[in-house]
Amino acid sequence: MKRYYFTLCLSLLISTIYSQENKKDYTEAFKLVEVWLEAQKDFDKLPGLTAIVIEDQEVLWSGAVGLANVEKNIKAEASTLCSICSISKLFTSVAIMKLYDEGKLRLDDQVSDLLPAYKLEQKYAESGPITIRTLLTHSSGLPREAAYPYWTGPDFPFPSKEQIDSKLSEQETLYPASTYFQYSNLGLTLLGEIVEEISGVTFDEYVQQNILKPLDLSDTRTELPEQLYGNKLAIGYSSIARTGNREKVKLFQANGITPAAGFSSNVQDLGKFASWQFRLRDSTITEILKPSTIKYMQNVHWTNPDWKITWGLGFVVYKGSNGNTWVGHGGNCPGYRSTLQMDLKNKRAFSVMINANGTNPGKYVNGIKGIINKVKTSKKENSSEEKKDLNEFVGYYSPMPWWSEEYISTWDGKLVSLGLPSEKPGESMTFYKHIEGDTFRRIRDNDELGETLVFERDKNGKIIHYKQHGNYSKKIDR
Repeated sequence: MKRYYFTLCLSLLISTIYSQENKKDYTEAFKLVEVWLEAQKDFDKLPGLTAIVIEDQEVLWSGAVGLANVEKNIKAEASTLCSICSISKLFTSVAIMKLYDEGKLRLDDQVSDLLPAYKLEQKYAESGPITIRTLLTHSSGLPREAAYPYWTGPDFPFPSKEQIDSKLSEQETLYPASTYFQYSNLGLTLLGEIVEEISGVTFDEYVQQNILKPLDLSDTRTELPEQLYGNKLAIGYSSIARTGNREKVKLFQANGITPAAGFSSNVQDLGKFASWQFRLRDSTITEILKPSTIKYMQNVHWTNPDWKITWGLGFVVYKGSNGNTWVGHGGNCPGYRSTLQMDLKNKRAFSVMINANGTNPGKYVNGIKGIINKVKTSKKENSSEEKKDLNEFVGYYSPMPWWSEEYISTWDGKLVSLGLPSEKPGESMTFYKHIEGDTFRRIRDNDELGETLVFERDKNGKIIHYKQHGNYSKKIDR
């Protein structure tokens, strides 16, 4: 028995040492992420951007670039609030599935049996029923919107619940149920009304007491807090006009459309929300939902006839470039864009928020992923090359007129260069091995060494440029 415990302890010790030695160090990668985001913010003319990277229950990194309020020069921070628009639908879907777990509704319950106010005309006699399931998967055939022009500026006149219900009788289905994917804010709005009808409390109160409070999402609200607007709540800005400028967008409240598009939050809270989902999937204990329920929601429940769109219960479900199943949702409201994307296998989540329209937050998620995916398990070696301090070579260099900027940074005992701006930074990174003194050589994809890169200095020993292929790129101060 003693020998068994000795062997077990030795095994655990070796496992711990091995995991520590093989743990990835993302410090230099996230430094490059920050440089890349700062540059992209300028070249893409974004007012501000916030982002977070989650690994299971740990925040790997969070940060922000730019301004939450351009007029008052208030910087964006990871805690800065934005409208998360359609990511609101995930919270509404969780609310519905909590009632499902409690046996208070079924996914195949018909909407017309649950909502007294539901009087929308079914245009197709051959249609199957419009159910909770079809609302969650956007396959109900309902119109995309309620009968009001609430996406029209400058005032964005979002209707009340009563106004929405009063005009349902003037609307009709677009398709027979369970025929096509038709994204529907109206459908998710009706799910919010069902939460109220079944629970007996307001939608806001139900979400607050049953989701936000238990998960300690203190910066997530079912509204945009006007008292924080222009400070902690970022001001939203328009798409870029032909003049190259973005206009300030008027603050809105989604009112009756709140279950589909009315929430505000920050990347820190969405990171917590993602961690809860990873935690629940690994558990056997109910935490708001049953573990089996979150897994069920994140399976594919609808595939469009063209096989190009797949959807879960409230969640977008898709196969990522790494072959893993990803789930999440995006948001696009007046003045704001956002995304939450989760890799279920690797328990890795990304969220990006931008206080401007005409942008694609997914592009920045992909850029962050591309950079950090280059990190390999660190191997501690005692070679003289790796002991050399390479920080004096770090900085911005000018390849003009061929490219806007180039940034050179350290990377695991090597140098890495990245052209700025870059739509796909992970594919634009070039690595250099230190040879001697101020001389480096490019590391080819097959790990063989390529051409030489030589830094040159002024009479005071300060690096002024580098030479490659017989030509020079000047070091610049920023």
